[in-house]
Amino acid sequence: MMDGAGGLNIKKWIVLYPVYINSKKTIAEGRRICATKACENPTCVEIGDCCSHLKLPFALEIDKAYPRDFMQVGRVRVLLKREDGTLLNPAIPTRKQLMLRVAELVPRHPGRTKKQEPASSSNAGPSKPGKGGRKKR
Repeated sequence: MMDGAGGLNIKKWIVLYPVYINSKKTIAEGRRICATKACENPTCVEIGDCCSHLKLPFALEIDKAYPRDFMQVGRVRVLLKREDGTLLNPAIPTRKQLMLRVAELVPRHPGRTKKQEPASSSNAGPSKPGKGGRKKR
């Protein structure tokens, strides 16, 4: 059987909901790795970027929602193994490994890192002493 995704059957790919690696969620709400290893409110885009960093093919399914919490919209499909069963990234043999690696990478995502160091992107704020900054009295 052929399907429309250019010969790729993403139905067989594993599904990664952001909830799985969200440190703000409880196990009952769907978290699947321990809170200390999870990351805060990951997005599908961040997860997708982490997958491409790990050289894993992925597909964002923005129209899908997490069944336990339908406000959590979006999920990521990831391919771990080729058709012949060989791993695309030998360091990531299981979905559990994938969740742990992605959760580790998300906090270092470029979209996040610039929040901590405002000097690199936006110069608004009193980060530059010595220039201007003096009030006239």
